[in-house]
Amino acid sequence: MKYLNSGLVSQTVKAAAVVAALVLSTSAGHAQARPFAGFDGAWSGNGTVSLSDGSTERLRCRAMYQIDSTGLALKQTLRCASDSYKFDLASDVTSHGDHITGSWSETNRNISGSLLGTAGSGRIDLTVESAGFTASLTLRTTGNRQTVQISSKGDIRGVSITMVKG
Repeated sequence: MKYLNSGLVSQTVKAAAVVAALVLSTSAGHAQARPFAGFDGAWSGNGTVSLSDGSTERLRCRAMYQIDSTGLALKQTLRCASDSYKFDLASDVTSHGDHITGSWSETNRNISGSLLGTAGSGRIDLTVESAGFTASLTLRTTGNRQTVQISSKGDIRGVSITMVKG
């Protein structure tokens, strides 16, 4: 009887391990399949821009994120303005596993380029580049609150924005 119970326990433990592995791999796959979850919709808020001359200005911002039906592609627009400064940033991003790639443009300065980074768990980290320009961009979303941080060595040295959804 001990051997029968021991064999049953062993089989139960193995079955539980297989089920746990399947559940974990399904959860990990699902997380990778939806790297832009939580970003979709319209956002608005305020922030500051730091310029190369050392000045800072308050910004008013609006963002729109559209995620395709697969959850693997994202279109973003971010429009910000102060009393004397504005920028209109647009990007198209595609997920490739745990990495993302895409393109971006800023219409007021007529510049565009490529982007590369990671996305998942409510966070997007990017490096954006064009001829003679590089910046890092971090977006974090928790519930209906989003923060955007941009830093570069160009005219715009830094941007810090907090937005809410709706």
